[in-house]
Amino acid sequence: MNLTSFGLAKRDGAESDDSFAVKAWDETVIAVLADGAGAARDAREASTRIVKSLMSNYAVRPASWSPQKALSEFTKIINHTLHHESLVRHSAPEMISTLSVAVIEGNRLFGLNVGDSRVYLSRGGQLSQLSHDHVINDSTFSHVLQRAIGLAPEVEPHCFETELRDGDIAFLCSDGVSNVLSHDILSKQLEHHTAARAIVQHARELATEETLDDASAIVIDIARTGRLRAVSQNPLPIPDTLRKGDVIDGYELVRSFQHSDRVWLAMKDEQRWTLKFAPLEARDDEEILARFIKEEWNAQRAAEAAPEPFVASFTPERATARYYVQEFVEAPSLKSVLKARALGADEAVALGRMLCTASQRLLGLDLVHGDVKPENVLVVSDYDRLRFKLIDLGSAAEVFSVTSRAGTASYLAPERFHGEPLSERTEIFAIGVTLYEALTRAFPFGEIERFQTPVFHAPKPPSVRNANIPPWLDHVILRAISIEPARRYRHFSELAFDLDHSDRVEPFFQKDASLLERDPLKFYRTGFWLLLAACIALIFKLVTSHR
Repeated sequence: MNLTSFGLAKRDGAESDDSFAVKAWDETVIAVLADGAGAARDAREASTRIVKSLMSNYAVRPASWSPQKALSEFTKIINHTLHHESLVRHSAPEMISTLSVAVIEGNRLFGLNVGDSRVYLSRGGQLSQLSHDHVINDSTFSHVLQRAIGLAPEVEPHCFETELRDGDIAFLCSDGVSNVLSHDILSKQLEHHTAARAIVQHARELATEETLDDASAIVIDIARTGRLRAVSQNPLPIPDTLRKGDVIDGYELVRSFQHSDRVWLAMKDEQRWTLKFAPLEARDDEEILARFIKEEWNAQRAAEAAPEPFVASFTPERATARYYVQEFVEAPSLKSVLKARALGADEAVALGRMLCTASQRLLGLDLVHGDVKPENVLVVSDYDRLRFKLIDLGSAAEVFSVTSRAGTASYLAPERFHGEPLSERTEIFAIGVTLYEALTRAFPFGEIERFQTPVFHAPKPPSVRNANIPPWLDHVILRAISIEPARRYRHFSELAFDLDHSDRVEPFFQKDASLLERDPLKFYRTGFWLLLAACIALIFKLVTSHR
């Protein structure tokens, strides 16, 4: 199999809004091409992120997902993320791009497209288009995108699948190629096994001022197909009743954890593990099953990206039931620790650093935890210090993807109660509430019930409840839990920086704070001069009245 790819920007020295990548391993090939919509403000960023997201996610997709399901799910995720992020940034869709994907698994090709970037199959000199152009072409609108990634909250990609034969050629290109080279020209070039570079350069030579555009192409020249059959969805059974002593794939169930009979401590080879089984409802509800598979997948990706803040997770290769395995960490939750005592300032700073690190690593996967709270933090004692681990990715979701009140009410940012999506700022609020509770054993805004829509008032500084909290940490936490999102830390990196540089933390006060609260020295200095002026005026009046 021979893989070639090439792209040219519309103008020499300019940056292309096209992005593309192709990768092969074993009997799998994935090719992704995205063409950022030229009129969109962040078109290039959109196409780049789409390609990166599809490539990385497919390489580690849940084993139980078929190629077609994985491509569809990942496409819908990145669409939702880009659309909502664009609304937050610009109040309008400005991260828009087309997308075409082709995946070869053994002797089958799976693919999808959104927009007008195309996927073709060349066989024996005959060229057929597998993709569908989502464009409007009439007297009023000329070649206007009808469907694109990031254009709307939801997207329905065009999906296709076909069997491959030895000698077939799969070809992906942006409209900078397909609008210039006719069907016949492309057919002849692929029949002669022309590489992507030559095809793109030929399109550039024939382009007119009207058809000149960023041009990109990927050629997958299949000399011989793989002999594997397409990966199909693995119908693993979901156990009904789980009992102590049951043995599943060599793991002996020891006891269930208090909060769930679907999570068990197990032993294998004299080592303890945690097994998490799919809920029984997943048998009849595909959405619940998909959520569990996604949780399983996210847990593994997070642990691979950042082993220290998370617990190791994996799914046995020959699993006979729907479950996944995590390392067992013998440590209490932070919630349990807080029943006995509050954390010291140094311990809270270490907790904050861990939460920032974990959140940054998740963000690198386009994820946010979604339920940061003391129950989901393990406290590991290392003799003279405490270490922390973040657990339970059951609520993890793509950034900007969730607009419901999913999570625990007392840790939700005020805007989450009014339909705003998950973001760095909403996660920072949850981190701030967790730090406040860790230091004071109290909630800054009181305990909030699940279905309550609270009215938020300025919280008391944590030092009011715990006099051992230094002023700089007071300001960090108050900024993190600001009721106004614009006054909150915008990025995890900003919060992490302040936790590491106490001498550079800027004071944070409520907008209606008095001068005495904001600057006691200035208050007393001003009072001194006013009092002095009043005394001088009184003395002057007394002296003049006796003349």
